[in-house]
Amino acid sequence: MYYYSIILLTICISCFGCKKEKNKGRCICRDGLTPVLDAIRESDGLIIGSPNYLSEMTASFRALYERLIFQNLTYNAENPCCNERPIPVLLIMTSNAPDTAFVDMMRNYQQALNGFVGPTEIFVSGETLQLRDYSKTDWPWTMFDPEAKKKRHETIFPEECRKAFELGAALAK
Repeated sequence: MYYYSIILLTICISCFGCKKEKNKGRCICRDGLTPVLDAIRESDGLIIGSPNYLSEMTASFRALYERLIFQNLTYNAENPCCNERPIPVLLIMTSNAPDTAFVDMMRNYQQALNGFVGPTEIFVSGETLQLRDYSKTDWPWTMFDPEAKKKRHETIFPEECRKAFELGAALAK
């Protein structure tokens, strides 16, 4: 199993190197994401997790997503994807907002990953606890109830973690 912390990476720069026959389905950009893309290509499945920042997945996720999708995009109507080895994907997002706040965004990611990487499940854990103790901040956080967030973190979040684990375990089988 591979775990990576992506540090030095580049977003897709649309150089079209992956569209040349000799590089078909392989991003030619060489950076910290290269070994990750290589490992994904050889893997039996992919689990991606990202928090939601400012109503979108993180920049690190987007860099991986763009290069993972674009390298397999052919611009050919008869065969839009050149990925010859689809793998199952589990996409997990955490968010301070409710679970239902980003349904359309997650479905869009799911649709693209389904088409260019493999069959994709999505899982969202919303209303997450951002701080252990909201009373220790320098300003009042009045957009939500800190006690309700803490209670949810203690009761519902463990169940969501169990569900995410089960989804990952099912993907690994």
